[in-house]
Amino acid sequence: MTETIVKPIITQELLESLQTKIEEEKQVIVHCCFPASPLLGNLIRIWNSTVLIDKNSSHQSKLIHAENISVFPNWTVIPFMKDYWFTLVFSGLPKDCKSFDFKEVIPEEGGFFVKSIKRNTSDIYRIKISEE
Repeated sequence: MTETIVKPIITQELLESLQTKIEEEKQVIVHCCFPASPLLGNLIRIWNSTVLIDKNSSHQSKLIHAENISVFPNWTVIPFMKDYWFTLVFSGLPKDCKSFDFKEVIPEEGGFFVKSIKRNTSDIYRIKISEE
């Protein structure tokens, strides 16, 4: 007895609909280095209002998850005179985005800012952050 396996037929409309969902689920991972400095304090945190701003549109990718850093209003103690690394996960950037800014949008001075990060195919980045 032979078993015939029949491949299912998926309509083009359904495939296009699923592709939209896949695009929505893409995420951007940013590994951030806060450089050691004797002039800066030994506490660090990130605000939920931190975004990636597409340079060619008004799109802003929102912060989804923070790893190895506290989220406002809490603080993380960082070792004296050592670079400190943490990871942030953002919602996806538009497909046609070529570069973007990393910006911590906060109601006080000292928000983190990195200008004109060049987009890559993996959407995984390593940046050295500084205050705006």
